[in-house]
Amino acid sequence: MFRKRVQPGPGQESVWDYPRPPRLEPTTRHVQVVFNSIVIAETHQAMRMLETSHPPVYYIPPEDIRMEHLTRTPRTTFCEFKGLAAYYTIMVRDQTAANAAWFYPNPSQTYTPLQDHVAFYPGMMEACYIDGELVQAQPGDFYGGWITSDIVGPFKGGAGTWGW
Repeated sequence: MFRKRVQPGPGQESVWDYPRPPRLEPTTRHVQVVFNSIVIAETHQAMRMLETSHPPVYYIPPEDIRMEHLTRTPRTTFCEFKGLAAYYTIMVRDQTAANAAWFYPNPSQTYTPLQDHVAFYPGMMEACYIDGELVQAQPGDFYGGWITSDIVGPFKGGAGTWGW
């Protein structure tokens, strides 16, 4: 059952105002990813993907990631807009999260600035932050959106939302 669109307040965005196909935009917001008590990614140069009904996904440039903690896996998925995604397993000391991050080695032409930038599933990390605010993971395990107080929904991804 579709829930009613939440009206954004001052300084907020509604995911229902995001476009389809998705829009990619640079952001200078402070993005951090923590796994097993280590900051494995930190940047002010992320790319933000905005798509109707989805919280933003933040893609971090590889130079701002401790890549020694990421190992490429055989998993791939296909996005009709961005192309073929490849995945990384995250490992810090004795803790591992399989297929917890993804990237586009050869994205479609519209999304070439996204090449090799890495997105992390916030629900599989210890913590993710935007400008110091703890991110809430998008419901479900497919989309990987980052929910903060400046984003309103309802959000696709949870039970019963696939038909939206």
